[in-house]
Amino acid sequence: MLSTTTITKRVEDLDWSQIGRDLDERGYAVTPRILCQDECERLAGLFDEEKRFRATVDMRRVRFGSGVYRYFDYPLPGAVQELRETFYSPLSKVANEWARKLRVEKESPETLPEFLERCHEKGQTRPTPLILRYEEGDHNALHQDVYGEVGFPFQVLTVLSQREVDFTGGEFLLVTQRPRAQSIGEAINLDQGEMLIFPNKHRPVESKRGHYRVNVRHGVSPLRSGERYALGVIFHDAE
Repeated sequence: MLSTTTITKRVEDLDWSQIGRDLDERGYAVTPRILCQDECERLAGLFDEEKRFRATVDMRRVRFGSGVYRYFDYPLPGAVQELRETFYSPLSKVANEWARKLRVEKESPETLPEFLERCHEKGQTRPTPLILRYEEGDHNALHQDVYGEVGFPFQVLTVLSQREVDFTGGEFLLVTQRPRAQSIGEAINLDQGEMLIFPNKHRPVESKRGHYRVNVRHGVSPLRSGERYALGVIFHDAE
């Protein structure tokens, strides 16, 4: 059972070869369940603890959609810190493979502390992991999470509520903008505690002449009913 192992162990035991292939071929990967129901409910319960967060954003006021999200402050909750650190290391290897395909010279460091040091040197010192809350009719417009000069090409999302029990609708949307061609969109349903790994901004796509860069944006479709909490794990800090 999930509750008998650490989050770190669960992430380390994932089939990272298959995740790498899914990211290359589909542009995203979905893991088996990483967080159990109790862990998801505890994280969702943090949303109302003001002292945990450095900022709150009403998406309707800034025209990002509708709903509310809150950025955690440092120190991050233990489960969030563990997810951020443990996912970063294997994803940094995929990130460096993508960098080579796209002929980007700067590689990602092997560990999260090394990467965050690079962020802090550029004045990006504010944490970016966040909890999002959507209610009936809420949605998130297509966007990219860019917070400064230094970025990491992947982020991780999990839904903390139970689909078809706590909410309906609210599919995760991923849109790939191909050059000189129409965009491709996909709606992804996640079960509680599963992790979605997806590109933060760009991804390489293979062609007969090698790889080329495409833009990727993400969002959430309108909730038809209920309430949906989600945890977003972004690896670069913000200015």
